[in-house]
Amino acid sequence: MNSLSPTRRQVLVGGLAAGTALALPACSVTGTKAKKGGKGSGTGTLQALFMQQAGYSTKDVTAMVDAFHSANADIKVTPTFVTYEALHDKIVSAAVAGTYDVVLIDVIWPAEFASKSIIADITSRYPANWTSTMLGGALATAEYQDKQYGVPWGMDTKFFYYNKTMLTKAGVDAASLDTWEGVLAAAKAMKSKGVVKYPLAWSWSQAEALMCDYTQLLGAFGGTFLDGSGKLTINQGGGVEALKWMRQTIVDGLTNPASTTFLEAEVEKTLNNGQAAMGINWTYYLGTSNDSSGSKVVGQMAVQQTPSGPGGKRPGCNGAMALSIAQGSKNQDAAWKLIDFISSEQQLDQYAKDALPIWKKSYATSSVVQSAPATFAAAGKQLDDLILRPQIANYNGISQVIQVELQKALLGKKSAQAALDDAVKTATPLMA
Repeated sequence: MNSLSPTRRQVLVGGLAAGTALALPACSVTGTKAKKGGKGSGTGTLQALFMQQAGYSTKDVTAMVDAFHSANADIKVTPTFVTYEALHDKIVSAAVAGTYDVVLIDVIWPAEFASKSIIADITSRYPANWTSTMLGGALATAEYQDKQYGVPWGMDTKFFYYNKTMLTKAGVDAASLDTWEGVLAAAKAMKSKGVVKYPLAWSWSQAEALMCDYTQLLGAFGGTFLDGSGKLTINQGGGVEALKWMRQTIVDGLTNPASTTFLEAEVEKTLNNGQAAMGINWTYYLGTSNDSSGSKVVGQMAVQQTPSGPGGKRPGCNGAMALSIAQGSKNQDAAWKLIDFISSEQQLDQYAKDALPIWKKSYATSSVVQSAPATFAAAGKQLDDLILRPQIANYNGISQVIQVELQKALLGKKSAQAALDDAVKTATPLMA
C-alpha cells in the first residue's frame, strides 16, 4: 500500500475539503438553550453522532464501538452516521433536545459550539501526560480560549507533493524543495527547460480550499490570523507577504492561472495528468497518484513536509476532526469513557491504514507505519506542527469575507495589502 486510504476530503462532492461547511446554513441556537446535562452514573445508554467517511469508515467505527462494548458491558452505544454536509446542522438542531451524548466535530467548529454551549468543556478530563504523548498539532484541534472541548480523532493536513521524474529532467535536487524559495527556483528551472508549462497547481477557487492553502502559507511566512486580543491581523506582516507571494507565482507563470478555479480535486487531476510538477493536498493524494485507473504518474510522486518560509516556519493546515461531549448529555462520564477508549493508541493503531493517529508513539511503531511509510515519515513531523484557521464563533462568515478578498488579489484586481485591509474592515463587525 503506497499511501493512506482516501480521507473524507476526497469523498466530498467535487473533492472539496473542509470548505463544504461553507455551504451549510449557519444554524444558531440563539434565543434557545441546549438541554442541561450532567455527569450521570457512568453506565447506561449513549447516543453518538459520527460521520460517513472514508477515513474511519462506518465499518471501522462500528468495530471500535463493538470493542468498547466488550470492555464496558454496562454501557450501550448507539451510533448514528450522517454525511459531512449534514453533520454541523445535525449537531446544532439536536442540542436543544439533548439528543446526543458524543458528537464528531470539525476543527473549524469549536469556537461556535463552545460559545453556544453546544459542547462541554472537558479540560479537567484530559490526562496530564497527553501534552507530551499526543502530537502537538493535534492538541489544538478542539481548543478554544485555552480550554479543551474535544479529543482529536482522524488527523489530516496538507502535505507537499512533487514529481520526481520532472525534477530529474530539470536537473533539480529534491533536497532544494525544503523551502518555498527552493520550490520557486525548481519551478523556474522546470519552466525554462520546457519540462512543464505551469509547474505549480493550487486549490485557489473562492472556497474553503483557498482558506486552507492561505492558512498554510500565512504560517510559513510568520503571519497570524488573530492577535492576543482576538483582532484580525492578516493585513500585517506575514499575512500580506504570503498573499503577495501567491499572486507573484501567477504573474511569473509558475502557477497555473486556472488554480483560481481549482479545488483539491482539480489539483489532484492536474498533477496526475502530468500537467503540474508540485502542489499541496490532503493525506489521500499519494494513494490516488499511484492508482493507474486515473493517474499517468504512477510511482513518480513523492510526499514531504510542507516547505519552510523565510523564517523557517512550516506549519501544516489543521484539517482534523474531534470527538466532543454534548453539553446536553445527561451521561457525560460514560460519554468520556467512550471517547477515551476509541481515541486510544491501542484502538487507533489498528486503523492507521485508514486515518492518521494522534499519538506520537504510533509514528515510531513499525507495524503502524508499514501501511504507508512515506506518508507516515512526513506526517510524524507535520502533525506535530499545525496551524489553525481562526477559532472564531462566526467562522463561516469571516471565512467567506476573506476568501472574496484573497481572490481579488490573486486575480490582480487589488493589491495584497488593499485586499487584506478590506477583508479586515468588512470582517471585524462580524466578529462582535
